[in-house]
Amino acid sequence: MATARQIGAAVGIDVASVVLFAAVGRASHESFTVGGVALTALPFLVALAVGWVGSLAWRAPHAPVRAGLPIWIVTLVGGMLGRMLLGEGTALAFVIVAALTLLLLLVGWRVVAHLLGVLRRTADEAAGRR
Repeated sequence: MATARQIGAAVGIDVASVVLFAAVGRASHESFTVGGVALTALPFLVALAVGWVGSLAWRAPHAPVRAGLPIWIVTLVGGMLGRMLLGEGTALAFVIVAALTLLLLLVGWRVVAHLLGVLRRTADEAAGRR
């Protein structure tokens, strides 16, 4: 079971990732304001919370497959549904870019964390054998 600190860090990284996604998108295509970033991020942040709860991600918050993939899928689909409800665009090009960007951000950091954990355990085992 993950510690509260690990869970909090994972939630923070996920939230920051979604806000970064929204901020870069707003800066690239529309006027960049805090309100605009919040409007863009809101449906994805709501979906992110649903993804965390639905996947029980707090049990293994750093796991790429166990937590990362379900969180990514729910965040993407829920975010797009939320955008539709808010009357915002869901053009195919945006959906593709959002899918790839959120995959990189929400699953990518977990892959890196997992690999670093494997390397650390391997190094600890090697040091213990000497």
